[in-house]
Amino acid sequence: MKRALIIIDIQNDFCPGGPMAVREGDQTVAVANRFAREFHDRGECVVALQDWHPANHGSFASISGEPVYTLGELNGLAQIWWPDHGIENSVGADFHPDLDRSLIDAVFHKGGDVEVDSYSAFFDNGHRRKTELDSWLRERGISDLVMLGIATDYCVKYSVLDALELGYNVEVVKEGCRGVNLNPDDSEIAFAQMEAQGAVLI
Repeated sequence: MKRALIIIDIQNDFCPGGPMAVREGDQTVAVANRFAREFHDRGECVVALQDWHPANHGSFASISGEPVYTLGELNGLAQIWWPDHGIENSVGADFHPDLDRSLIDAVFHKGGDVEVDSYSAFFDNGHRRKTELDSWLRERGISDLVMLGIATDYCVKYSVLDALELGYNVEVVKEGCRGVNLNPDDSEIAFAQMEAQGAVLI
């Protein structure tokens, strides 16, 4: 059994002061650092994901002309219209400054296609394209993933569900996750969905 820690989207835009600030988003940082140090000290891999959108990404309310956080359709898929966020090479797309990057072995980007959103670390929302994460993990013989980050009810949830579908064993660090919670119970529902599909909540 070889393990990797997967840190999802602990970026400035999702932390206090950002355009898509998640409540207590910055509280994921210390948890991520603690786990990353433990993995690093054992010689296990630490991977981080970043939303990395073009400035004209189709999921942005500013592009669609629709109100933020309302539901529409993008390229045949249901789409929530988000505030502009995770724009490639911007300060907002950068990792939270307190995240210890020296412990991170590899960084993967998602959301580069203007025509489809990408919540999962592994696929776009239509499962039309894969990121490089799965092949990177398999090249290293990694079968078990420990996952945390932002946001519980979107990028964490879909990353976990895709990882399970791909055959990985997955643990989710609850204290290291925070959710958007467009509805008050969205994060708890997401944790329940992950657990129902075989994830272990720790």
